[in-house]
Amino acid sequence: MSIESAAVVSAVDRQRALRWLAVAIGSLLLAGGFALLLVVGRVPPLSLLITDPGFFRRCLVVHVDLALVLWFYAFATALFVLIPSRTPPNPVGRWAVGLATLGVVLLMVSAALPGVRPVLANYVPVLDHPLYLAGLLAIAGGLVGSLLDARLLPGSEPVAWVAPGGRPLLPAAAVPWLRASAIAILVAFVTFGASAAATPAGLGPQAHYEALMWGGGHVLQLASVAAMLAVWILLLTPVLGRSPVGRGTSALLAGALVTPLLGAPLLSSMGTSTLAYHVGFTRLMQLGIAPIVLAFLFLCGRALWRHHRVAGARRGLDVRVTGFVASAGLTLLGFGLGAAIHGSNTVVPAHYHASIGGVTVAFMAATYPLLEALGLPAAPGRLARLAPWQPLMLGVGQLVFASGFALAGAHGMARKSYATEQQVRSLAEHVGLGVMGLGGVLAILGGLSFLVIIGAIVHRHLRAAASPSGLEPIHPTTR
Repeated sequence: MSIESAAVVSAVDRQRALRWLAVAIGSLLLAGGFALLLVVGRVPPLSLLITDPGFFRRCLVVHVDLALVLWFYAFATALFVLIPSRTPPNPVGRWAVGLATLGVVLLMVSAALPGVRPVLANYVPVLDHPLYLAGLLAIAGGLVGSLLDARLLPGSEPVAWVAPGGRPLLPAAAVPWLRASAIAILVAFVTFGASAAATPAGLGPQAHYEALMWGGGHVLQLASVAAMLAVWILLLTPVLGRSPVGRGTSALLAGALVTPLLGAPLLSSMGTSTLAYHVGFTRLMQLGIAPIVLAFLFLCGRALWRHHRVAGARRGLDVRVTGFVASAGLTLLGFGLGAAIHGSNTVVPAHYHASIGGVTVAFMAATYPLLEALGLPAAPGRLARLAPWQPLMLGVGQLVFASGFALAGAHGMARKSYATEQQVRSLAEHVGLGVMGLGGVLAILGGLSFLVIIGAIVHRHLRAAASPSGLEPIHPTTR
């Protein structure tokens, strides 16, 4: 491929990546509003003011699907389309972002319809209404439209490819993880289809959607982890001056992560009411994630420690380092809480809030340098100084939130109970929920800080685009 054609392809990819980032960040903004309602509804005595548990369940469904399904996989797709390729972009990808955006609109509209029943199925909760299901299908169609691309194939990259300005957009070692994430997302959708075909008719909504979402939901967790590990490389490579893990090692570990997933549709097709279906996917996640992540984290931590010993401590914080540290810490906490789960109590949501927090904080920290590499300006003034603290704020908030939830759960607090149906019987449960509330507020402040910083970056970009010279005037507050 000629230099000229590479420039054309990179410009198209840049625009598609920016659009997927806009969808991801927009979904996070909407999810944050629902999260605030959920935290308020859990903390006594405020929980007594709202007497409709269904209200919180509807909020929870929309929050989870926006904050997990769309934020995670739209962000992973934005990175995936930046993998350099010898072939032109998939033409179907032109309408993929628009289809996913339509899906978000359908989710929001259906959530406002009266009488819609929330079903708190694990991994992908739903509102039992055709419009909501159509929204989920539109989002899935948009993701598939961008991920079914030649980039999935090894060897599709040109010999040399750099972004405008001469800097690689993605470290080479991150590419195997992004491919693994894309493959896992696609396998998850096939698994959902196989589960739908194998789920017996006549089940109630809760049993039906629980069976339907169980298999594919587990596969999606591995897709999130693969994308997070790619982002760890993206964060640490500029700090270290080289990738913390070689491309060959990344390819080996990513292959070990994704290869067992290829049998997931077959496992679903054998029946969603079988013990093998439920236990098999649980073991797939338990045995398929922790060993690989711990090995990868050891390699990253060793590289960062060696760099620190040679280069010494630098003045000031780097958002790439704070993002990695917060993400790694929450991931380890998630592993520990997962091992402590016994029964259906709030230790379960404590585990997955720590785990998904690790993914979220990594994605947030990577957004700042990624936007700058894609041509947007850096955050102005004080917000630039706030940026390195934002991942720590969110990370500590999620850590406190998960710890409070775990404390309450260890003393019997039931999960999936809201408002007046939440029975707080002991001092430990009161303390745990109070700690959870404080952590939730701090995490929300960290999330709001992210949105404010990103909003300021976008505002500077739009001002520069609107300026006749194409350059933003420099004021003392933005130096």
